[in-house]
Amino acid sequence: MSMTELHRQVRPCLFHAMLALIGVLLLLPFVWMVLCSFKPLAEMASSQWVPSSPVNNYAKVLSIREISFAGWYWNSLFVTASVTLLQVLTSSFAAFSFSRLEWPGRDRLFLLYMGTTMLPGLVMMIPNYQLMVTLRLTDSLLGLILPSSFTAFGTFLLRQFMLGLPKAIDEAAEIDGASKWQLFWEIILPLSRPGVISLAIFTFVGNYNSFFWPLVMLKSPHNYTLPVGLLFFNNSQGQEIPLLMAAAVMTMLPMVLVFLVFQKHLVKGIQAGAVKG
Repeated sequence: MSMTELHRQVRPCLFHAMLALIGVLLLLPFVWMVLCSFKPLAEMASSQWVPSSPVNNYAKVLSIREISFAGWYWNSLFVTASVTLLQVLTSSFAAFSFSRLEWPGRDRLFLLYMGTTMLPGLVMMIPNYQLMVTLRLTDSLLGLILPSSFTAFGTFLLRQFMLGLPKAIDEAAEIDGASKWQLFWEIILPLSRPGVISLAIFTFVGNYNSFFWPLVMLKSPHNYTLPVGLLFFNNSQGQEIPLLMAAAVMTMLPMVLVFLVFQKHLVKGIQAGAVKG
């Protein structure tokens, strides 16, 4: 075997070994968090990773009377699912209009619309909060949902997918007597499914982890979402790190499930968007 052939065989092995090492290093914090969620408080300062006497901290979190962890779970899932659905709908409507319909000033308005992405989120938070105060939606789940129901990023992402579809589809649909609504709902939107799924995943993860906006909007503990509710374990419970770790593990589960179920669609969506964009 020549040195060139040996190099060709060894190089992929080294590359995959490096990727495996990076993957293990990235997993270590999550493994530590899961193991700590089974430790008693007395063992948190010890150097051993595996608890000597595992404790069911999950049951303790769910049984705390001062909080409603299940209610926080429902609030987070309800708000995230509502925002995801509304963002997908509004972004797909806008993307269809900006990509498949012809009307005066379309491209200029799209550039102006995309210009809003350069505004920092903290700058937009003040007028959004004032608007929610005017509508009397503070300290409510609806006040969390409405300001996050529209996104220029989602419009841009889906517009790129729809621009990649041939115009002959529109002409064939018009010849067959299809309306603009039928063209959008029955043809263009299904063909843009990779982009829709990618946008839904990005929106779900981003809003599920949202902390600052719910912290500003919510005052009543029964309306808290999970990121805000986790502050309870640092305040009322002092240094109850095992309970915090157990709550964090339960908080993380929906995101892990979403990624495991839709990871293939996410990769396809990103690849297709990169090619078409």
